[in-house]
Amino acid sequence: MAKNSKRTSDLWPIALSAHPLLYQIHTWAWLDDLSRGAGRQIKLCDVPDVEWDALKDLGFDLVYLLGIWQRSPAGRHIFRTDAPSFRVFDYALPGWTIESVIGSPFSIQDYVPDPRIGSWDDIAAIRAKLHARGMRLILDFIPNHTGPDHGWITGHPDYFMQGTELDFQHDPSAYLLVEPEGRAPYFVARGRDPYFAPWADTAQIDYFNENARAALIGVLKTIGGYCDGLRCDMAMLVLNDVFATTWSHLLESRTSPNREFWSDAFKALPDDFVWMAEVYWDMEARLQALGFDYTYDKRLYDRLKVGNVPDIRTQLTADTSDQSHMARFLENHDEARSLTTFGRDRVPVLAALIATLPGLRFFHQGQFTGKEIHLPMPLNRAIDEPPDLVLKGIYEKILNIAKEPVFHAGEWALLPISELDDSADNLIAYRWRGDGGYRLVILNLAGRPSQGRVRLDGEVPSSQQIDFADRLNDQLYIRDRDDLTENGLYVRLDAYHAHIFSVTAHV
Repeated sequence: MAKNSKRTSDLWPIALSAHPLLYQIHTWAWLDDLSRGAGRQIKLCDVPDVEWDALKDLGFDLVYLLGIWQRSPAGRHIFRTDAPSFRVFDYALPGWTIESVIGSPFSIQDYVPDPRIGSWDDIAAIRAKLHARGMRLILDFIPNHTGPDHGWITGHPDYFMQGTELDFQHDPSAYLLVEPEGRAPYFVARGRDPYFAPWADTAQIDYFNENARAALIGVLKTIGGYCDGLRCDMAMLVLNDVFATTWSHLLESRTSPNREFWSDAFKALPDDFVWMAEVYWDMEARLQALGFDYTYDKRLYDRLKVGNVPDIRTQLTADTSDQSHMARFLENHDEARSLTTFGRDRVPVLAALIATLPGLRFFHQGQFTGKEIHLPMPLNRAIDEPPDLVLKGIYEKILNIAKEPVFHAGEWALLPISELDDSADNLIAYRWRGDGGYRLVILNLAGRPSQGRVRLDGEVPSSQQIDFADRLNDQLYIRDRDDLTENGLYVRLDAYHAHIFSVTAHV
């Protein structure tokens, strides 16, 4: 089914709003933090309702619980004995212990809830609580690999890529030696991205094996019954041509399946199921065409890091229907904390940008309170950091603006800016227009004051005077329609500042 033609089901008689907001939670770390505060162990079923209410109040549509599946004990042991990882752990959690190392959520022993997290019934109950608040539950799917002790390793070794003993001797770090009792040893390839070393805590699934594909579809059908969508890890790795290139040395003359795995995956779950792909290498459009609802916008993230505003503006000239399927973010579990990457001065304006662009607006636990320490995936938590209450207030203000209906159901358009000097290149302006009103967003993404005239030809209300109520800065400006038509809206913004105007006829 095409990505824009999804039907709603009996479970969701109302379609997910366009341009939804997603909140990502490190589930294990979050539960440990709640447990320390409560003085007892908190599992998902024990999370106070006020936590879910707070997310609803901020306008979130999707809650992504990262890492609920049973982690691999073998993968955990690898990190507990990996000296290079200790330096990372020392920085993130001084005084960590062996028990602090819980293993990666992307090295899965089985697709069942980890006992630390809860049970299937707990997941179903949390989903029901989110539904009652108009939110949906997103979970993980790791298509490329399993943990090194997944039951399939010995039960269905043909589901995995395997090398020879010579391959193993040539590069033992790339293979898992499996020695089942009563059987000859064999050598399972460790999962990998072709541009990096193999992941030591993984085993590579064979996507040219139809039985392996069918088994994964069975997993999807099971876990899909407990959630409303999946974030699919490194989704491009299992595309037929990518897989063939990555594993050509082991595939030899084997032929590719006649269809993509994702085509079967999308058919296995309801039409209104939400699919989000972690994807790189400029393959976003390809995965959207296959059927993914949202794909990571890593290019925008990288351009924001560099800070070249003309390049950012060029990206925003893409067709709105394509942009509407991009997942925009300033940080996530893979990237450094946004305060570390962008600096305290830049984050507020970039938050206003991400919250009001078309697409899925992706926010990360700890982002609002200004956490600076990135949580390594194998750790159960990072060091406590005092909350930045000023930044928290800024985020709350931005999100309360962004949850207005016009930012979801309205029509978006990038607006031209006339130059008064070279600083106009630092400005980006766009509007949302619809039944919910007219909102004008103008941002200075540079570290110096910038000015220009935003062209609003044919855009403003028909009255002679127009109110520009800045929702972000609580200021009101009244402008003459004739001047706006002839010259555009004059704007001067200090470094890394923004306006979010509600535009109405002056009364």
